[in-house]
Amino acid sequence: MINRKKITLVFLLSILLVSFVLHFAQYKFSWKYVKPLDGYYINVEKNKFTWKDWFSGSYQEKKDKYLNDNFGFRNYFVRFNHQLRFSLFNKAKNAWVTVGKNNYLYEENYIKAFYGDDFIGNDSIERRIYKLKMLQDTLAKLDKKIIVVLAPGKGFFYPEYIPAHFHKEKGMTNIEVYRQYMEQWKIHYIDFHRYFIENKKNIPYPLYPQYGIHWSIYGLCLAADSMVRYVEKINQIEMPHIYWENINISQPQEDDLDIFKAMNLLFSLKSFEMAYPDIKYESCEGKSKPSLVVIADSFYWGIYNRGWSKLFSNDQFWYYYKEIHTSIPDAPKTTDEMKLRDEIMKNDIFIILSTDANLPNLGWGFIESAYQVFRVKKI
Repeated sequence: MINRKKITLVFLLSILLVSFVLHFAQYKFSWKYVKPLDGYYINVEKNKFTWKDWFSGSYQEKKDKYLNDNFGFRNYFVRFNHQLRFSLFNKAKNAWVTVGKNNYLYEENYIKAFYGDDFIGNDSIERRIYKLKMLQDTLAKLDKKIIVVLAPGKGFFYPEYIPAHFHKEKGMTNIEVYRQYMEQWKIHYIDFHRYFIENKKNIPYPLYPQYGIHWSIYGLCLAADSMVRYVEKINQIEMPHIYWENINISQPQEDDLDIFKAMNLLFSLKSFEMAYPDIKYESCEGKSKPSLVVIADSFYWGIYNRGWSKLFSNDQFWYYYKEIHTSIPDAPKTTDEMKLRDEIMKNDIFIILSTDANLPNLGWGFIESAYQVFRVKKI
């Protein structure tokens, strides 16, 4: 008579044994390619044995961290764990990702911006706009321009997909008050935040992706073209433009999948098709190319990485007013290494670009620092 319990036990033990063998073989020989995880991870290096580290206990601690991050097929197990949580509970393993209705993905700070949970108050915003106005007027006398660009946030653009447990009565929001004071103080600004929302159903291609946190590739191309034309208008110059003759239509790719990629799931998700313009640049011959500094959050990366800055001279991207990204050789790498007054005097156009979730700290200290450099009186 067949002993089914014994056969089942042997079968399970065999699977366990094979799993251990495969796990060890992958760890030891890396005989099968394992797709790396997306997002930011600190690579833990293999530590060398020393008696000093052994007796202090640091060798064991470092070895434990290394083995935990480098065991065989680890990335598959991580993706499987994330997929299980997403498929069964409709939740992301990433603490900063919120899964909305119809699997629309959000970062929670954009939902807070929509409901006004991050509102910093009228007085704080008015003080900042006053300093910005003083700075704008001072730079104008030096034949320089400063422009604020308001980028759309996903909470405002897709409020209909925000999960039910976030729903509540909306309070005053930063974007509303910033608009009020920028109009009052006649600040140069471009309001893509309002434009995107008002034209959500009028523009033929999606302006925001389902699985990304930034404006769509098509949307940022529209924004880049509009910013050049705005610079032309307020400076009364003619600049080279970006343009496209062809638009490729496909499932989301590149930056339109940034949140999804960070979730590190096993399986892809279907979405509506997105538009990808084949970007070209006009000849610069006979055209003006003012020098440019952009102080911005991550919404500028998509524009910067597509070569928009080649329409300007001496381009610089001050990421959160901390890191400096530029094509200028031997330029400072951080804003701490530079002299702000010298950089302002060397450049023509200053753009402060921010999405609504970052408006509580618009400029990230640049407005206040530049105001101190040129200030006439205290407020």
